[in-house]
Amino acid sequence: MSTVNPQPLWQPTAERIAEARITRFQAWAAEHHGAPADGGYAALHRWSVEELETFWKAVTEWFDVRFTTPYERVLGDRSMPGAQWFPGATLNYAEHALRAAGSRADEPALLHVDETHDPRPVTWADLRRQVGSLAAELRALGVRPGDRVSGYLPNIPEAVVALLATAAVGGVWTSCAPDFGARSVLDRFQQVEPVVLFTVDGYRYGGKEHDRRGIVAELRRELPTLRAVVHIPLLGTDAPDGALEWSALTAADTAPVFEQVPFDHPLWVLYSSGTTGLPKAIVQSQGGILVEHLKQLGLHCDLGPEDRFFWYTSTGWMMWNFLVSGLLTGTTVVLYDGSPGHPDTGAQWRIAERTGATLYGTSAAYVMACRKAGVHPSRDHDLSAVKCVATTGSPLPPDGFRWLHDEVRHDLWIASVSGGTDVCSCFAGAVPTLPVHVGELQAPCLGTDLQSWDPSGKPLTDEVGELVVTNPMPSMPIHFWNDPDGSRYHDSYFDTYPGVWRHGDWITLTSRGSVVIHGRSDSTLNRQGVRMGSADIYEAVERLPEIKESLVVGIEQPDGGYWMPLFVHLAPGATLDDDLTDRIRKTIRTQLSPRHVPDEIIEVPGIPHTLTGKRIEVPVKRLLQGTPLEKAVNPGSIDNLDLLAHYQELARTRP
Repeated sequence: MSTVNPQPLWQPTAERIAEARITRFQAWAAEHHGAPADGGYAALHRWSVEELETFWKAVTEWFDVRFTTPYERVLGDRSMPGAQWFPGATLNYAEHALRAAGSRADEPALLHVDETHDPRPVTWADLRRQVGSLAAELRALGVRPGDRVSGYLPNIPEAVVALLATAAVGGVWTSCAPDFGARSVLDRFQQVEPVVLFTVDGYRYGGKEHDRRGIVAELRRELPTLRAVVHIPLLGTDAPDGALEWSALTAADTAPVFEQVPFDHPLWVLYSSGTTGLPKAIVQSQGGILVEHLKQLGLHCDLGPEDRFFWYTSTGWMMWNFLVSGLLTGTTVVLYDGSPGHPDTGAQWRIAERTGATLYGTSAAYVMACRKAGVHPSRDHDLSAVKCVATTGSPLPPDGFRWLHDEVRHDLWIASVSGGTDVCSCFAGAVPTLPVHVGELQAPCLGTDLQSWDPSGKPLTDEVGELVVTNPMPSMPIHFWNDPDGSRYHDSYFDTYPGVWRHGDWITLTSRGSVVIHGRSDSTLNRQGVRMGSADIYEAVERLPEIKESLVVGIEQPDGGYWMPLFVHLAPGATLDDDLTDRIRKTIRTQLSPRHVPDEIIEVPGIPHTLTGKRIEVPVKRLLQGTPLEKAVNPGSIDNLDLLAHYQELARTRP
């Protein structure tokens, strides 16, 4: 890619730079910890990775992290895997999440929105009271530090209360969204053996009610470690036999008691998509998430008490956990429970307007869907409160940047961010004091020594390489569940470059310091020795109005050849005739290179995704190589298993 200095799409004003929390942090860290006062973000980032321990000490002081017992040093062991952060320290995540209740009791901590789009507030005082009541009831049920507590819940205030109450008692939270089927939930929850299950009777999505009582009954049967089930009547049904009522557990006026736990005490378990086997059960710590999210939300996202933070997500995606952590900065968190496109494609913009969101986060796919649907956010909605639109899930294509700039506001801060469930945070993305260039993430995040490496471990600039992180981050997993010797954890990230985190993405670090993400390296396209990212092909192809979505894979042939088909899901009314086929090939050839042009273009009835919306390239590749369906993919991880039959049939009939 070209890394000559193009004109930025957006440049923060001098006033905005001066007011940014990261600017104030840098000046304070320069005075108290020897950080560079000059040189802007680049100098601050360099200091944050070169003086890693000093940087994280500064973060804990700046955000007034309350250690009930002091730490012996910041980093007891910096080797990866196994870095030991703040040994000796004790604290509690939930205590920090509820701190604003002391000074802003009657202001909203949460704004809950359903498909009626009418926001309903939960005040800081009421959130704290409910957490206190529920934490006391969990203790009465025998929940002790380290016990797992699970939620089969949509993005509603009750889910936030349950997470915080679990953290308050030192329990370990884990959740799935109620659109997950029983097998998908059990693949996750059975690994961690929860003692309590919070459930709804159903949920509303796309204007319809979806009854989940049958699935809840199956979960109860298949989770023998459960001591209690708590019923939340979202659809108004009575509690099933033996279940406890949510309202009874949260009615008391009880001040929360926060268990003081070691810094590396487990906070929650997140799960990988699990497309080719059981999902990895990723365990992150109370302290590690606390300090990482304070840094990410308070400095990179520039959030504070006057902000309203809305990110479209579900409880089955790490972005929900990240969203809840907005409470750490005193921000009002917006919870939307419903379809992202109901009653029309522009629904999320309406929610941003109705809630006064200052930071609105969504997926790159939603932005591109709005562009294709001809949505006009600023024409149809008052978005004057929105300072930043952030996207993740996949790289935001250049046309997505331009569309947001043109259709929302010319002075809009657009933050494409990239990280992973594995760290529940970002490696690169939002920096309020830097310019935004089309198609690029602004910079690597503070404390994250992000590099692009070639196969031999040589750092690259302005070239595509593997995304690696060469120093530990506090939110890296403390371990995987049921991985006693750490081998699965080691093999997931540290097998390629010993002692260095390899994430599995192709990236370019530009000489300007920005970052470009090219897609997953574990589904690499490699033609004539040239590695290509699938995301680059999707970005080019899906500009064509006839293409709803696409999927490309590269398959090594037994005879040494290489077959690279492009599968296209067409927009309604479109036909894959010779003209469209030629235009697809010409688009790829001119915008990328002749090497990127596929060998075949094949129409399919749909593109399969993980339950969190990511295209599944590796399982499709395995199916096309002849791997049986049951070995190529974990059925419980796919949004529409029927679509895979098409690829399986293609593998069977292809000569």
